[in-house]
Amino acid sequence: MFGKAKKAKGSYGIVGLGRFGMALAIELAEAGEDLVVLDQDEEKVRALRDYTEAAYVVKALDKKTLEETGIQNCDVAVVCIGEKMDVSILTTLHLVSLGIPTVIAKAASEEQGQVLRKLGAQVVYPEHDMAIRLAHRLETTGMLDFVQLSERVSISKLEVPPKMIGRTVVDVNLRGRFGLNIIAIENGGKVNETVGPDTTFQEGDILFVSGNKNAANNLIEWLENH
Repeated sequence: MFGKAKKAKGSYGIVGLGRFGMALAIELAEAGEDLVVLDQDEEKVRALRDYTEAAYVVKALDKKTLEETGIQNCDVAVVCIGEKMDVSILTTLHLVSLGIPTVIAKAASEEQGQVLRKLGAQVVYPEHDMAIRLAHRLETTGMLDFVQLSERVSISKLEVPPKMIGRTVVDVNLRGRFGLNIIAIENGGKVNETVGPDTTFQEGDILFVSGNKNAANNLIEWLENH
């Protein structure tokens, strides 16, 4: 029925080509990864054939059909059909049982996420995560972006304020004051990942700092009030 997808390091299976699945598939394809993509919509599948030959129209997501696409040969499979809970759960169960090393499933609710985790999948909440990022960007005027890596760790991207320009990393002491670690500084499109204590902040610098959310908010508050 379907051809076998050749197993390769960094190969991904995408089940469901909604907005999330389509964007994920295109991003991975443009990064040079091998893809197997599945959806019941022929038009969506046809659009993905510009990126991968292993794009299949499937009307059912039972275990036998999934296996015939060769998706079990992928290193990672992502279930992008979070809105249809029953289909999402059954598809995730089948992919896990096929022995795929990593199965990631999109969830629309915490309850759905709990079930998916019990099946052995990693869970993502795309809409929820995007809402958190937008909220943090709105509530902290100096923050350009925010990524929550876990409940305890986040990465914040922010502009260096005028009062830090000309001062060194050790002088400003973000780690001692706020528990934040500078992981990179960007300026003029160039990124410096070897930031030392004697590094001097310059006009136009963009900071990437890691720490918890409260630490990042405390830094923004300090910058705005001093």
